[in-house]
Amino acid sequence: MLQGKTAIVTGAAGDLGNAMARQLAEKGAHIVMWDIVARAEAAEAIQRVAAHDAAVEYTEVDVRDRAAVDAAIADLPQLDIVCSNAGIVEAQPFLALSQENWQNHLDINLTGCFNVCQAAARKMVADGTAGRLILTSSWVGAIPWPEISAYTVSKAGVNMLVKQMARELAAHGILVNAVAPGIVNAGLAGRQLREEPQYAARVAKVIPLLEPGSPEEIAAAVLYLASPQTAYMTGSILTLDGGCSLFQFDA
Repeated sequence: MLQGKTAIVTGAAGDLGNAMARQLAEKGAHIVMWDIVARAEAAEAIQRVAAHDAAVEYTEVDVRDRAAVDAAIADLPQLDIVCSNAGIVEAQPFLALSQENWQNHLDINLTGCFNVCQAAARKMVADGTAGRLILTSSWVGAIPWPEISAYTVSKAGVNMLVKQMARELAAHGILVNAVAPGIVNAGLAGRQLREEPQYAARVAKVIPLLEPGSPEEIAAAVLYLASPQTAYMTGSILTLDGGCSLFQFDA
């Protein structure tokens, strides 16, 4: 399905990004993994992708560093798909929210997406490639959740960035969409479930389908957005949240 395509996945050493990279590779795409961790630390994640793409590439890229992003993309002979997935979440109540926490979320979750997607789109336009930009948003980009103001605001920004890019890049044949996961028992949310009792207590009450999602389920939606099946889809936020956004009320 994706034979002959090259895909960048940012945050590819993490649970969610790695699942995306694996599923894209399984369908024939050549994968370029980006993350901030050293290659040695990412060895297992790289190997999981290499099982499906022996030529997989790994590059240490901080998405906040525009010069590094531009350089890494300039080195690629071809680019068809971008999964702009790198992100952070660190809970702090609003009244205690530090300037550093706020800025880190905006820099990584929102400006990082802008840096990666603008650089990629410029290359796609220059090469005449009808590419796909797929961003990782969140169900809380539209619904507030306690103690993660910086995160929810950054993801709300991602949602509008998707729509702005979709509007302006359609003329170039570039499709822009996002997945909006709910609570996934892996990666950032998985850490919160393990380390933040107040978060785990809330989670236990808010998922109508009862269980957190999995990285594989989210990655399957990314694969769908990268596939020929979505050739008429742009500017959409595809929500996979187990019904969280339906609001669960006590009886």
